[in-house]
Amino acid sequence: MQRDNTDSEGRGRKNTITAAPNKAETAARTREHRSLWSQIEPLLVQVERPSRYIDGEYGVATPLQQAPSHSSEGSSLQVGLCYPAHYELGQSNQALQLLYDQASRLDDVSVQRIFLPGEDMSRLLRVHQLPLFTLEQCSAVADLDVLGITLPFELSFPSVLEVLDLSGLPLHADKRSADMPLVIVGGPAAYNPEPIAAFVDAVFLGEADGGALTDILTALRDLSDGGVRPSRQQQLEALANIAGVYVPQLYDQGVQQAPITRRVAQDFHCADFTPTCLIVPYTELIHDRLTVEVRRGCTRGCRFCQAGIIYRPVRERDPDRIVAAAVSGIQRTGFDEVSLTSLSTTDYSLIAQVLQRLKRRFAGTAVSVSIPSLRVDNFSIDLARLLADSTAGSAAGGRTGSSKKSGLTFAPEAGTQRLRDVINKGVTEDQLLETVAYAFANGWHRVKLYFMIGLPTETDEDVTAIGTLVQKVLDTARESALPSKRGSVQVNVSVSTFVPKAHTPFQWEQQLLPAETLRRQALLQESIPRKGVKLSWHDAEGSFIEGIIARGGRDAADLIEAAWRCSDGAIAYTDNFDFSYWQAAADSLNLDLETRANCTIDPAASLPWSHLHTGVSTDWLRAQAQAARDEQFTPDCIDSCSNCGVCPELNIAVHLASDAAAEGGERP
Repeated sequence: MQRDNTDSEGRGRKNTITAAPNKAETAARTREHRSLWSQIEPLLVQVERPSRYIDGEYGVATPLQQAPSHSSEGSSLQVGLCYPAHYELGQSNQALQLLYDQASRLDDVSVQRIFLPGEDMSRLLRVHQLPLFTLEQCSAVADLDVLGITLPFELSFPSVLEVLDLSGLPLHADKRSADMPLVIVGGPAAYNPEPIAAFVDAVFLGEADGGALTDILTALRDLSDGGVRPSRQQQLEALANIAGVYVPQLYDQGVQQAPITRRVAQDFHCADFTPTCLIVPYTELIHDRLTVEVRRGCTRGCRFCQAGIIYRPVRERDPDRIVAAAVSGIQRTGFDEVSLTSLSTTDYSLIAQVLQRLKRRFAGTAVSVSIPSLRVDNFSIDLARLLADSTAGSAAGGRTGSSKKSGLTFAPEAGTQRLRDVINKGVTEDQLLETVAYAFANGWHRVKLYFMIGLPTETDEDVTAIGTLVQKVLDTARESALPSKRGSVQVNVSVSTFVPKAHTPFQWEQQLLPAETLRRQALLQESIPRKGVKLSWHDAEGSFIEGIIARGGRDAADLIEAAWRCSDGAIAYTDNFDFSYWQAAADSLNLDLETRANCTIDPAASLPWSHLHTGVSTDWLRAQAQAARDEQFTPDCIDSCSNCGVCPELNIAVHLASDAAAEGGERP
């Protein structure tokens, strides 16, 4: 393979590995999926955490275990699912695990995983002119038919470029030949894909685990007839005909028409969601536990929250399936913790029942049950006791309830009731203090609070009110804690910076400039108690760039690519954020970053993502933006429908487990 030092327009670029020579679009699929292991293995002694690059974990879907090939040529669609981060983070991703499992069950489809290597391995791959490889077969990513990439957040977009470059693929989709893999992206950050549209072939909007992944892969698989690879145009047109798939090239040509509407899992509440492939990693993951999704969507309507929009409406799993998945998963993996996940797990209508049942099923073991975060206004006394009891292990050496009472997490978000009404956060100060008092009286000694600065209409008084509220929480905790725990009482405060996101009521609002963010952070620091409180906050410049990308259009692609090139790929690794690269890139393109971020957008203006539809009406978003300015609270849609439009638009309805179980009894 050769080295290429120019980009698609002939400008200088970093060294990269070029793909194999082009083949005719209708050429037979005769590629050999040669393993690179003999060349990769000697490099492992030179890198940190070599277990990142070793396949064969327990539970992995090997080629022999995946669905068989029934094609006349014995070939199959070669699919790679990529999370653009290190293995420890990527393998923790619940969506990746579900999609990997679903793809592995399809006939004539072979699926493998891909992660962004560590910087040390990336350097070695370039030095030895080796391409990025898949985990299962250690084959070149460029040899795949489909490369699916998750977009977890906007600052991961440079990581996508790094994956493409390490794979020897041209960054720009229109420069890739027919024998190169289709690049399809999806995930939370895909709802405004315009900043990355130049680099991808297609974008999936919605919940791929509800049948969409199957539709995409089978459509591409079925295009091949007798081992003949279809043209790229044929592949793109097939994708454009699938609900929820956006093909930028065909949209630009007028072949695909707006709106492209997101797709939801219609059977989420009743589907069998226990993966056949439950992978037990060789190394400790960031989230090293079994995760069971109990609920999708959130009814609370926080106006800054994109997830609350893109996962509407609320659908809850059947409690029997939740318990079965938890028990089966623990038996098959050996994890000692089950995390019941959702945007708001304590809002699950039968959460008390599920915790009671899991408590009985795991009695006498060292298995604990956890919930990622807690709703202040839904943290009842009974639920607090169930959380404590369900984590108590009675077996010798098991985890005790007291050891798991080390911390609780709440998100009041703002320091004043006025601002909480602006953002539609249905939490009062009294509710928070009452909950803290009860929790610390029952053995907890640590609490974590999430706040946000830079919210629309925020004043300095709102910022300093965070410190006042934290002081009240600390005083309440100390007064209520058991005598033996008072000396270890700790309040951890995490403060993020508001970033306006597409498809939210605040998508038209301005964002703080870094200098103003730093001023407000300093103001907050002065108001926070010195003892008993640990304060942390998000990087001001990182949030600034996140906001620019989050509301960017096609021209943001030039900024992302230029920053990646200026850093020689370093910004692809999220620990390496350096604003100077982004500023240098902006200067080279004559872009004024501050003007882009610190502006209020006319609600009547067309937005870069206006052709992409979540199902929630724009009129409703505008009405919620006005309600924020009027400091009006919108009730939970479980209690009162606010006519956001998502249910009729997507032909789906709110589904609560408590309603479905009304005629049935609790099972053991």
